[in-house]
Amino acid sequence: MFKKLSLLLAAGLLTGLHSIHAQETLFRQVADTKTDTHVEAIGLFSSPSLGGYHPVRVVISNNQARPHSVALDFTDATSYDDSLSSSSSFRFTAEPGTTVTHDILVPLCAQNGVMNYNSFVVKLKGSMGETQNNSSSVFTAEQPQVLLSNTLYTPNASALDTAVSAHTGSTSYGSSDEFSSRFDPKQLPDDWRAFSGFDTLILTDTDWALIPPGPRNAIISWLRLGGHLVLYTTTSVTRPAIGIPEDLSFGQVDIQPISQDLRLKAKKTVALVFDKRESNSRIDSVSKDFKRSWPIQDAFGEKSFNYVLFILILIAFGIIVGPVNLFVFAKSGRRHRLFFTTPLISIITSILLIVLIIFQDGFGGEGTRIVLMEVRPDENQNAAFIHQEQFSRTGVMASSGFTIDTPVLIVPVPIDSSRWARFTDNYSTRGNFDLQPDGGKLFASGSWFQSRSEQGQLITAVVPTRGRIEATARPGVLVSTFDFPLETLLYRDSSGQWHRAENVTKGHEIKLSPVDPTMILPTLNEYSARFTKRNRSYFTKIQDRSDHFIALSSSAPAIETHPGIDWKTSTIITGPIAR
Repeated sequence: MFKKLSLLLAAGLLTGLHSIHAQETLFRQVADTKTDTHVEAIGLFSSPSLGGYHPVRVVISNNQARPHSVALDFTDATSYDDSLSSSSSFRFTAEPGTTVTHDILVPLCAQNGVMNYNSFVVKLKGSMGETQNNSSSVFTAEQPQVLLSNTLYTPNASALDTAVSAHTGSTSYGSSDEFSSRFDPKQLPDDWRAFSGFDTLILTDTDWALIPPGPRNAIISWLRLGGHLVLYTTTSVTRPAIGIPEDLSFGQVDIQPISQDLRLKAKKTVALVFDKRESNSRIDSVSKDFKRSWPIQDAFGEKSFNYVLFILILIAFGIIVGPVNLFVFAKSGRRHRLFFTTPLISIITSILLIVLIIFQDGFGGEGTRIVLMEVRPDENQNAAFIHQEQFSRTGVMASSGFTIDTPVLIVPVPIDSSRWARFTDNYSTRGNFDLQPDGGKLFASGSWFQSRSEQGQLITAVVPTRGRIEATARPGVLVSTFDFPLETLLYRDSSGQWHRAENVTKGHEIKLSPVDPTMILPTLNEYSARFTKRNRSYFTKIQDRSDHFIALSSSAPAIETHPGIDWKTSTIITGPIAR
């Protein structure tokens, strides 16, 4: 009897755990059972991605006669001892007799490619009580991050997990690697940043039809930034027919047939995600592309250190604090002066060393950034899709924190190990890269820009813009509306003929000169060589489009981060001709 009861309890527990997992509920805290006053947080994806943001829906149902306030504190870490972590906090209130819903984006921790463990923790505090939820996962950095719709997840999850384990040749603590996180098409977030940690989104055409307009536009933005959409369909469909543009900028769409039972060919699907991508995965890029030969870091040069001067000062200090102090400042009969002279000499030497460090390194820092920007005036988008790589070297920093005034994804990237590098692919790397979203702004604090260090970041953004290259009423005549000059402009017309112009300014007709394609190739190669592998693949993908332009500017605005860094910026701009 006891054995049967134990089995029933175990089965009930497993069923309950499975139900919680299926609902993707982080917690549900009941403050008052009589009135069902409660707060709950639900992950809109079944598990967080590796980096990016995790979309969470917070629902507060206040059926009491007094207001309630709650605080949610999140921590995401990539190691067992939280040596690499990111923290954020959110505060909400609910007036008496109201139910309020808030969709938030929780920043996830930076990845350096050597940790294979991820921990996501949320803590609830406030007038509705306290609770906590912990989740963890084991992963490999080489595996693309995938979102799979519930429609396809239910009949295929087990087979896909087995196939991905066979493909990677690894298992996680004896169990198959998980192929994907899952989602409900009707409950998707409407911010592209929610998808920014994922490489591939897989769903059916029926799922696509269920997605509301806001989330659908967010997915299109994610695609333009380099996302990979796999659409399975039982009928013949075209992109325009279902609202997906033919020209997807840096992105990729694969439309695949599927049988009526919605069973996927697991090995083929895994191969499509792993091997048929036009660029390497986001995590693979972050962990590998920047730590060998990063063009902008190489161009920045190495930092030297004046050891000789510091050694001379330390030798002088030893002489003065020793024999000179003992036999001159506090000679025999005046030894009590040692209580004053020794600390004074030490303080003066310390001040001198600090002055020398400031004199050698200075305040703030210098940096280089390269931007790949596509402007899309078509389809009423009026937006710029931005990939920005930046490297900097700092002196003495008053603060490592900064504010970004536009919604972005920013991640530190591991660079080559050196005495100046703080974020590398070593197991000893430490850092708390805290990010706090607030409206459209992002507040960064912690280890981002430390004093006397070298660091690199990768930034992705979508910003509104009216800048474009426009066609005029005169055939073959173009004009720029950008508020900054373009040093060089290359234009490929609808017939495939390349044209070139120099020193393009706002409002003035662009003087185009036809050029042979062989004369364009060296310029395109020079532009491409400035980027790391993933962004280079994006540039290669879009450089031969007809009726598009490619321009170089050293005056275009970039995504601003730390104001203490003196940045030098080079921007490659591309996009269709506005007509």
